[in-house]
Amino acid sequence: MLKIAANLNFLFCEVPFMERFASAAKAGFQFVELMFPYDYNVREIEEQLNKNNLKLVLFNLPPGNWAEGERGIAVDAARKGDFRKGIVQAIEIAKQLGVEKINCLAGKKTAYESDEVVWQTLVNNVSFAADEFAKNNLKLLIEPINHFDMPGFYLNTTGQVIKLLQEINRSNAFLQYDIYHAEREGEKHSFILENYFTKIAHIQIADNPGRNQPGTGTAEIKYVLAELDRLGYEGYVSMEYKPVPDTLTSLNWLNEFGYRL
Repeated sequence: MLKIAANLNFLFCEVPFMERFASAAKAGFQFVELMFPYDYNVREIEEQLNKNNLKLVLFNLPPGNWAEGERGIAVDAARKGDFRKGIVQAIEIAKQLGVEKINCLAGKKTAYESDEVVWQTLVNNVSFAADEFAKNNLKLLIEPINHFDMPGFYLNTTGQVIKLLQEINRSNAFLQYDIYHAEREGEKHSFILENYFTKIAHIQIADNPGRNQPGTGTAEIKYVLAELDRLGYEGYVSMEYKPVPDTLTSLNWLNEFGYRL
C-alpha cells in the first residue's frame, strides 16, 4: 500500500497555513510535506504535527530570496556561504521535526558564470550537503523542474539529476521524482521507473496539463502508481497539485484510482 502525503502549500489552501495540519488529519492524511519551514514558527509546526498525529516527511533547503525570483542557490558560486548556512539551518529543523529527507532546489543558472563553473559549483555544494546530511542520518533529494514553469532553472530532466547523482556518488543522495515536471519535459515514466527506480526516494504527483489532481489530464499517473506498487516502492507519494474545485472534492481521485489514505 502506497504511503500518500499532502503538500500543505498546495492542498487545504482554503484555510490559513497553520490550520492546514488539522484539515489534513481530518481528511484522513497521516503524512504531510511542506516547501519551506523557515518563514514559520518551527515550534508551532511541531505542535501542529503532534496535535494532529501527523508525520512531516519532506521540506526543501532554503531557496534564497524567493520573492525576488531565486529558486535555490546551489548553482551560484557567490552564494556558497549562504548555501552552507542553509544546510545547518535545515538539519536543525529536521531534527526538531523528525524529518528524514530534505530536497535541494538547484536554482537558476547565473548569467555571469560559464556552464563549467555552474556545474562544478553544484557538484561541490550538493556533495557537501550530502556529507553533512549523512552525519545526521538524513537523505538529500535533488529535483528536476521543467523549464516551462520555471524558466532558467538549471536541472530540468531526470537524466540531468541522475548524471549529478552519479558524479557526486553519495549513498544518501537520491532523485525526487515529480510526475508533473517529467510530463512537462516529455519524459517517459516507464523509462524512468525501469532505469532509475533504485534512485527514487520521494515522489510528487499532479496531472498535466493544469497541474491539478490525478484524472484531470493525460498523465499516466494510474500506471505509475501501479508500477510503484509492483516494484515495492517504500517512500512517500505526495499530492503536490492545484486542487479543483477545492481540496476535499479533489481527493475523489483516490477512490476512482482504487487507493485510500
